[in-house]
This record gives sequence, structure tokens and C-alpha cells, in this order.
Amino acid sequence: MTVEILVKKMNHDAFLPRFAYHDDAGADLFALESTEIKPYQTIKVRHGISIELPEGYFAEIRPRSGLSSKGITIANAPGTIDPQYRGELMTLLRNNTNKNYLVNKGDRVSQIRIQKIYQTKFIEVSELSETTRGESGFGSTGT
Repeated sequence: MTVEILVKKMNHDAFLPRFAYHDDAGADLFALESTEIKPYQTIKVRHGISIELPEGYFAEIRPRSGLSSKGITIANAPGTIDPQYRGELMTLLRNNTNKNYLVNKGDRVSQIRIQKIYQTKFIEVSELSETTRGESGFGSTGT
């Protein structure tokens, strides 16, 4: 199934999102301009585009594994883009290293993934069903 996403260039130097491979889940987002991220600093990386999502869909901005392996991550991963948002897409890129990191204009800095919205109704109850895991939370599998 193909979902069409309308993309508006807000800057003539902006790049449209692009899939590296035809069956990738996420399309790459590109930096609009060069900037340096100081150690442990978080900055907004502009993409110079805005999108119009079809009714019933939202987008997530997700990290790229190649950058994450170098200590460059997304501060609010994943970032959620609601269907009514029409502003410029940006990535909150964080440098988790002790060295400056240079983002060059045109670098792939994050990925965008389009997903279906499932309407949810939350129902208050007095009890939930029992499970083997129960209330075991963080680190419940020993990791």
C-alpha cells in the first residue's frame, strides 16, 4: 500500500525525504544547513520542509543507527508529528560525546516513518487480568 505525503519546500535548498532502499520503513531527512554540535549539547536541525499527512496518519522522527553508534542521537526519540501540524520539520539532535560534531548541509540526520493512527478509548476498571510478568517493570528480564 502506498500513502501519499504532500511535502512543501520552505527553502529552495531543502531536500525531500528519501528512502535508501525501496522497502525501507523510514525515509531519510536531511540537514538544511551546516552546524556544529558541542559536547552534550542538543540543537534543532532544520530540514526546510513541512508535510501534510493524510487523515488517520502520523509521523515519527527516528534516529539513524549510524549516527547513534557515534553518540549522536535524537533527544526526544521518537519525535511525533501529528496530522494537523504544518510547521517546519526539525530534529532535536543531541551530541552525547565529549567532542564537537559537525553536521554538514545535506547530511542524513534522522528518519521519518509514517504510521496509521488507531483511535483508542481508555476504559477505567477496578481490576486487570493476571499475567506471569505481573508488575515486574524495568530490568524484569535481568538486563
